[in-house]
Amino acid sequence: MKRKVITALLAATMVASLAVGCGNKGGDSKSDSSKSSSSDEITIGFSQVGAESDWRTANSESMKSTFSEKNGYKLIFDDAQQKQENQITAIRNFIQQDVDYIVLAPVTETGWDTVLKEAKDADIPVIIVDRMIDVSDDSLYTAWVGSNFKMEGQKACEWLKAYADAKGMKDVNIAHIQGTIGASAQIGRTEGLEAAAKEYGWNIVAQQTGEFTQAKGQEVMESMLKQHDNINVVYCENDNEAFGAIDAIEAAGKTVGPDGDILVMSFDTTNAGLTDTLSGKIICDTECNPLHGPRVEEIIKKLEDGKDVDKKAYVEEEMFAYDDTVKSVKVDDKDYAVTKITQEIIDKRAY
Repeated sequence: MKRKVITALLAATMVASLAVGCGNKGGDSKSDSSKSSSSDEITIGFSQVGAESDWRTANSESMKSTFSEKNGYKLIFDDAQQKQENQITAIRNFIQQDVDYIVLAPVTETGWDTVLKEAKDADIPVIIVDRMIDVSDDSLYTAWVGSNFKMEGQKACEWLKAYADAKGMKDVNIAHIQGTIGASAQIGRTEGLEAAAKEYGWNIVAQQTGEFTQAKGQEVMESMLKQHDNINVVYCENDNEAFGAIDAIEAAGKTVGPDGDILVMSFDTTNAGLTDTLSGKIICDTECNPLHGPRVEEIIKKLEDGKDVDKKAYVEEEMFAYDDTVKSVKVDDKDYAVTKITQEIIDKRAY
C-alpha cells in the first residue's frame, strides 16, 4: 500500500531534519509534529448505496463514527442515491484522490469488473460490505463482510413452517415484497422463500419489488391486495417495506398480527421493526446487523500490520418473534434460537 511507503519516507526525512534541528535552536518542533500526525492519517473512500431505509442509515452512521478524525481517519463519504453509475463515478474519484482504502456497499452484484480493476491497478485495496459482488476475478477486492442472506431467508421460512404447523394453518398464501432486484439481500432472501414454498407447498400469490423503501412497499401492497383476496402472509425483505405493507393492509380495512387477517414477516430488526414485533404487527423479524464500521476497521488494521485477512466474513445474527410459539429453527443441521421480543431488548438496540 502506497501510504506505508510514503509514511516511511516521511519518517526518514523527519529523522534527518530532527538531527539538524538538534544543533539549531531556531527549529520549529510544532511543524514537525504536525507533519507526523498528518502522515499517520488513513484516508477511506466509502461509496454507500443510499439512504433508502433505517438499516442503511444505521450502516452509514456506523462507518462515520468508526472512521472519524479522532480515530485517525479521513472519511470521504459518497451517497450513490441507489444508482450504480454514481458508485462507479465515486470509486474513480477515490482513485484520483489516491485514498488508502476503498469501501463499497454495492447497489447490485454485477457490473464492477472494470472499475475495480482500475482500483487494483492503482494499488488501492477494496473492501466490500453488506451486499456481495459477482466479478470474474476475486482478486479485484480484498475482503467482504456482511450477512448470509440466503441463510436469513431459510431461517425465516423455517420459522413460518413451524408457526403455521403449530397454528393449524392449512393454506399459506404469500405476498412477497422483494428488495431491490439484483441486490444480494434480495437474491438470498428470495431464494430462501422460493425453495421453501416449493418444498412445503406454499402459494406465492404475488411477487414484486418494494425497493427496500416504505413508500414502495406500501404501493406494492396496495396493488397486491386489490388483485388477491386470499393473502394471509406477507414476506417483506426489510423493515421499511414491512412498515409500508402494514399501512396498506390497515388502510384496506384488514388487520395484521397473530389474531388478524395477515401475518407480516420482515428482516433487519431495526428499533422500529422490533417495536412493531412487540405489538404483533410484525410477527417475526430476522436480524441483519448493519454495524459494519468496527468490522471493516479490524480488516484495515490487519492490512496495515501486514497480516492476512479472511476473504469473506459472515456475521452472527438473531431472530425475534412476537411470541414463543417457535423457540428455535433448524437449517443445515444447525439450530438457531428464536427470541420472544421484549421492551428491554428494544431499549438496548443500537439502531
